Amino acid sequence: MAGIYIHIPFCKQKCHYCNFFSLASNKYRDEFVKALLQEMEMKSDYLKGEEVRTVYIGGGTPSMLEVSDIHLISEKLNTLFSISKDAEITLEANPDDISKVYLKALKSTFVNRLSIGIQSFFADDLHYLHRVHDEVQSRKAIEEARDAGFDKFTIDLIYGIPTLTNEKWLKNLEYFFATGINHLSAYALTVEPRTSLSHLISKGRMPAVDEMQSAQHFEMLIEKMEEKGFIHYEISNFARPGHYSKHNSIYWLGGNYLGLGPSAHSYNGVSRQWNVSNLAKYIQNAALEGSVAEKEVLTMEQLYNEYVMTSLRTSWGCDLEHIRNGFGLFFLEHCIKESNRFIELQELRLDNNRLYLTNKGKLFADGIASAMFMDS
Repeated sequence: MAGIYIHIPFCKQKCHYCNFFSLASNKYRDEFVKALLQEMEMKSDYLKGEEVRTVYIGGGTPSMLEVSDIHLISEKLNTLFSISKDAEITLEANPDDISKVYLKALKSTFVNRLSIGIQSFFADDLHYLHRVHDEVQSRKAIEEARDAGFDKFTIDLIYGIPTLTNEKWLKNLEYFFATGINHLSAYALTVEPRTSLSHLISKGRMPAVDEMQSAQHFEMLIEKMEEKGFIHYEISNFARPGHYSKHNSIYWLGGNYLGLGPSAHSYNGVSRQWNVSNLAKYIQNAALEGSVAEKEVLTMEQLYNEYVMTSLRTSWGCDLEHIRNGFGLFFLEHCIKESNRFIELQELRLDNNRLYLTNKGKLFADGIASAMFMDS
């Protein structure tokens, strides 16, 4: 199963916490779309004819595109790639961009799933994050998406916001459950270097993130989602059975994907490449190999490390038999040796030759995975 990710680099304004490549303008939208179509032509053989089961249009803020742009993207993709008839086609949207008119027009495109960036249903949290929308628009966006006929969608929530008390976090989850939505992506607020949030905290103009509070929110999240019958299929993603994100699953299960647009990453099982994080250079070089900023052929150690990192994040776990068959006995023995201490700490469990993070271990997922890495 292969996927395509398309990065749309435009935003109305930059959120304080965001470290993704984006610009607070859509001044060069037409030039960008033209360049994007050119890049599709140039990379049309990247997936070697493999059927594309998912297309994810992310950003940035893809809902800043005109619906006519999305039609152009759809037509070009269907011309150049083998897009499955039942492909999952997701578009990220912000609540302030959603209207009845826009959604009705969007429904005429190939988009069949929405990812709405709610983040919180409370005004002070949205203000802290420097989001454009308000809490009223958050609720209205979900209602109007449903009314427009979108029956497949997900929302994003963020926990660990200093203004987000435990009581408010539970209220956010209650609002989510009341919507009847079958998928949730929930992320811990992290303070990335060189973001506005990092600068504001360092200057004492914004309160810092409390890691203990964030961990509490995560534990509350796991408990409430399990109570409601959601599967914690990846560290940041929850879904009712049958409603997993196909696109997310490609990343976590090691599938091939093509990334289009500035800063987008691609992976084909052997190498990884990523585009230049500069819109002007991207537009100038999209029809050339110059749109690729860097490329690396992955070593066996890197492939093993990536498998451990991604598999442990999922409900499918880390398959020791796959490590034996795919990487060899030396890698298997290393994995077993390094995992034993986390099993003793009850942060990992071994079941039917697979390693899984326990709920306790999910708090330390990255650290556990990195401790099991093989040095290059």
